[in-house]
Amino acid sequence: MQEEPQYDAIVVGTGISGGWVAKELCEKGLKILVLERGRMVRHIEDYTTMNNDPWDDEYKGQPTREQIAEQEKQHRTGYVTSREHRHFFVNDLKHPYNETKRFDWIRGYQVGGRSLVWGRQSYRFSDIDFEANKKEGIAVDWPVRYKDIAPWYDKVEEFIGVSGEKLGLEQLPDGQFLPPMQLNCVEEHLKSNISQNYEDRIMTIGRAAHITGTKTFDGRTNCQFRDRCMRGCPFGGYFSSNSSTLPAAEKTGNMTLRPNSIVHEVIYDDKTKKATGVKVIDSETKEKMQFSAKIIFLCASAIATTSILLQSKSERFPNGLGNDSGELGHNIMDHHFKAGATASFEGFEDKYYKGRRPNGIYIPRFRNIGGNTDQKTFKRGYGYQGGASRQDWRETVAELGYGAQLKESILKPGKWRMGLMGFGECLPYHENKMTLDYNKLDEWGLPTVTFDAEFKENELQMRKDMISQAMEMLKKAGFKDIEPWDDIGGIGLGIHEMGTARMGNDPKTSVLNKHNQIHSVPNVYVTDGSFMTSASCVNPSLTYMAFSARAAEHAANQLKNNA
Repeated sequence: MQEEPQYDAIVVGTGISGGWVAKELCEKGLKILVLERGRMVRHIEDYTTMNNDPWDDEYKGQPTREQIAEQEKQHRTGYVTSREHRHFFVNDLKHPYNETKRFDWIRGYQVGGRSLVWGRQSYRFSDIDFEANKKEGIAVDWPVRYKDIAPWYDKVEEFIGVSGEKLGLEQLPDGQFLPPMQLNCVEEHLKSNISQNYEDRIMTIGRAAHITGTKTFDGRTNCQFRDRCMRGCPFGGYFSSNSSTLPAAEKTGNMTLRPNSIVHEVIYDDKTKKATGVKVIDSETKEKMQFSAKIIFLCASAIATTSILLQSKSERFPNGLGNDSGELGHNIMDHHFKAGATASFEGFEDKYYKGRRPNGIYIPRFRNIGGNTDQKTFKRGYGYQGGASRQDWRETVAELGYGAQLKESILKPGKWRMGLMGFGECLPYHENKMTLDYNKLDEWGLPTVTFDAEFKENELQMRKDMISQAMEMLKKAGFKDIEPWDDIGGIGLGIHEMGTARMGNDPKTSVLNKHNQIHSVPNVYVTDGSFMTSASCVNPSLTYMAFSARAAEHAANQLKNNA
């Protein structure tokens, strides 16, 4: 086994969290090694489909049967296997996993990870979220509150660029926003009607990590409204590790980036009671290596990071590094969505919109936040995402392939349609878990993951309310042909897997402390979705970034003080 030089810190993963940790540590003068299990992806240079039009690809960008077979589990999600971006998602045959119950594990193994393909919705947690577990006696209490994280939300938003509108809501704290994107006429109509009919809810444009306005960002420019984000943005109009945090880290000269490096174990020293490095397998050559450092950051994503910890066994930790509580791998959460309603609108036929806005509407949580909003059938809450558009003209082509009026039919847009999709919180259930199967190994001889997790009665009851309230709001606003929508799928579909190495105050019931350190191994930090103690009902990536920046500063200070 090859021994490599020691670094100040090793960062495992280059996605949303890993990119931020790399940037922060490098800018504080630490020499770091960043390990990514996937291939190299260079900003702009490796966005191979960024400018493709449908006619540039065979089958208009749709996958072949052979390609579907390679991504069979991900294909059932319906949105990751387009030929325009399927290369940013893994081959299911090459990277297998097991399901006791359906789990849609959607992975992107490359430099930048899923930051290249994320939905870019950027919302803050509030104290309603941080205090919910304690107030309701569910799982464990968060070891932090909003005031601890608020400055880090500020820092992250200022750097990545988040467009949005300030609302002054307790359940959805405002941030440092660039100018909001604009609602179209039908969305404005619904927004106005909601404000007239409800005192407990409001509609706004989504808060998205897209550059708008006149503020300048190093190496990035404004969103061009192409809505080709999942292919990689050559303008850097949306935030990704590749366009933003990794270049900032590289500019310092303190980062060594090594792709094709599968980290599978953190090395623990019984004498010092600290981690000393990581074991790595080169994904291409199968060569085994060992790298050493004073600090280890695991940012490989919730399931991958926890897999590494579970494989990191020693005499002190026979069940996985830091697993004194037995909670490692448990409490899997994701958001449940695809529940709401769609409808058509008669009117505004003379109106259209310009560009392809890569963002939708947002209706913040209005359930279980006190007073008349509290519900008897379910805990926590949900928000709505969605939007309005003219019906797709292509539906006319299938039956009107010939005839004198074909050109006119193609050029005439259809009716306006509106969709409201609920996006709800999942409670942290101990029995929702992942385990490792050492009888089913992958190509590199490592154990595969088995999922045993499901949505339960609280989520099912919440979905009923998501649907009924969406239908009610659309009906009051004069929409027609209102149809309910409920397609729950499996956990993982929201691509927000989290909770497998949760934070907490008590080492007996949690894996990490308030600084994202493993309780019993303080020089190992975890800042991806693993650390989440509850899920809230908002997209979590902004929270991952804020905690990552905060933990990086803590680690740098610890290293400085112990030097």
